[in-house]
Amino acid sequence: MSDDLERLQAALRADTPHPPADGQARAKAAALAAFDRRRQGKRERQRQTGRVAHGATSWLRSFAMSFSRPYPALAGVAVLLLVGGVTYQMLPTPEPDDPGRWAASAPADDAVAPVPKDGRAVEPPAAQAPPQEASDEAVAQVAEVAGQRPESYFDVSELVPLTAEVAVDPAVAARTRAVEVAEGYGMRRMPVSAAAEAPSPGYRDQGRDRFEAFDPNPVKVSAEEPVSTFSVDVDTASYAFMRASLNRGVLPQPDAVRVEELINYFPYDYAPPESRARPFAAHVSLMPTPWNTATRLLHIGIKGYALAPDDRPPANLVFLVDTSGSMDSPEKLPLLVNALRMLLETLAPEDRVAIVAYAGAAGTVLEPTPVAERGRIAAALESLGAGGATAGAEGIRQAYLLAERAFVKDGINRVILATDGDFNVGITDPDALEGYIARKRESGVFLSVLGFGMGNYNDALMQRLAQSGNGNAAYIDTLSEARKVLVEEATSTLFPIASDVKIQVEFNPALVSEYRLIGYETRMLAREDFRNDKVDAGEIGAGHSVTALYEIALAGSGAERIAPLRYGVEEAAPGADHEGEFATVAIRYKLPGAGTGTEIARHVAAGNAVESVADAPADVRFAVAVAAFGQLLRGGRYTGDYGYDDVIAAATAARGADPFGYRTEFVSLVRLAKTAAAMEPLRQ
Repeated sequence: MSDDLERLQAALRADTPHPPADGQARAKAAALAAFDRRRQGKRERQRQTGRVAHGATSWLRSFAMSFSRPYPALAGVAVLLLVGGVTYQMLPTPEPDDPGRWAASAPADDAVAPVPKDGRAVEPPAAQAPPQEASDEAVAQVAEVAGQRPESYFDVSELVPLTAEVAVDPAVAARTRAVEVAEGYGMRRMPVSAAAEAPSPGYRDQGRDRFEAFDPNPVKVSAEEPVSTFSVDVDTASYAFMRASLNRGVLPQPDAVRVEELINYFPYDYAPPESRARPFAAHVSLMPTPWNTATRLLHIGIKGYALAPDDRPPANLVFLVDTSGSMDSPEKLPLLVNALRMLLETLAPEDRVAIVAYAGAAGTVLEPTPVAERGRIAAALESLGAGGATAGAEGIRQAYLLAERAFVKDGINRVILATDGDFNVGITDPDALEGYIARKRESGVFLSVLGFGMGNYNDALMQRLAQSGNGNAAYIDTLSEARKVLVEEATSTLFPIASDVKIQVEFNPALVSEYRLIGYETRMLAREDFRNDKVDAGEIGAGHSVTALYEIALAGSGAERIAPLRYGVEEAAPGADHEGEFATVAIRYKLPGAGTGTEIARHVAAGNAVESVADAPADVRFAVAVAAFGQLLRGGRYTGDYGYDDVIAAATAARGADPFGYRTEFVSLVRLAKTAAAMEPLRQ
């Protein structure tokens, strides 16, 4: 008997070998490459599964025939491996979007047992070694096939299984042994491609979400710069992303925290305006600053007019859905589909919906269809599958074409872009995309953005596109958030009551020596932009509220942070007409269809001040607690010794009516922040 056959028989009698750690890693990467090639929709995965299994079994047949005459025992081994390959083909293929696919426990001897989605422990079946010898009948069946010498290279991904299955599937053990046998006979592994080295679907890039960098607003001297101007912001994406991070035990990146979006995430019970003709009611108050008793907080609250259901205009909506490969994750495309199905429930039967999907290319999935045909729309949503590159710009163009074709005069014409923001095909320059969308808003078609997922989320681009498209941006991390944005707040999300809304505050240097706007860093405007109706600003939907906070140092209080200039301007003296006024708050806006802005103003005087924090309304105190938390997440540059426990106490005392549990959830998030890591640890 030859030495080769003796070594082979000894190997067959031995226990199933456990692959070394580095071998497991290479096998996993290579196997995942094969799975990635089968991720273009469920049907394509099913077809590709058959091809992979067929390739493996074909190779085994060839392998057996090449040794059937000189090495009959080796042919028997090949038959055994063929049977194992067919058995493996019949096993159910794990879905790539299974969040529990890579969760595993590690029993003795480094065996790895899979853990199902629900997290319950599963005892793996006892490992069964494949038969050591194949029957003569099986050998004869293989001998009938014309054999050829195996190719000099073989693809490991066609033979090596996922390492999580090695200990529980005899067919898997057989194919693992097949690799070792093949290498023993001089065959070489096919070079691992770049695709084979791609991370598994369970892997998520950490710290690679993209946000616009900015510094907190600085302290300004009223005598030098008495005017502060900014665009309103009713987006809530920052709050939801912050929550998603903390729920994973990680602090969000500082630039992911936009304090105004945290504050404006919550509804506030400000008194509404009396009529739609004047769609805003402005409220102002002064209170001591919780983190600096020497300063005061100027609170500005704006409430928009709420439309009655019968007054809502008809809607023409185009869902622009990202179906690229980066969306193939449970918290992305599946959540997106469920979110849009929720939105359908808020629309009237005569409203129209269209769907455009984009990946490597863009295409119309559903022509404009009345919402009365809910079944047809839902079926179109369910047909969506992820795979390919991200041709976002082409999708945007097609979505606007559909929206313009079905344009509703005096109605709501809007594209709703749902994506993780990873545009990598076609027009990828943010400036070019922003310019295109800005021109399209002149046609009356606006753009809103729904962001999904972490690890690849391009918030900076999403914010720019939403602002250019006269829309808002939200981040959807849970079904509860989808319901909040698209069901509970659907009217304020979809139906604007005013556009280009700007706020300008002029401080009286005689009474206010310094001020600092908390948040709105990415929304600042030049002083001259306030009355320039060509300058774009934020939109406010029906019933929306907007909150802004300034920390101010009163003249003569000693709380100033900036030393006076030796050659500076002379101190201003209070005028007879303005005595007792701390500031004037002006709001400028355009009514729908109007080309010229309208202004309303409120003065801040001593009558708007309270002596203690406890005397302030609950809504004001809660907004201040949220502002403190946002500043702490960004490093707490101006908050002194004020900490998370202080935020918890303040928010709990000011929680008030909380029908949806948002404020209770906020307190829980502050507690999570106390123990959260600075960055998620890298996963091997």
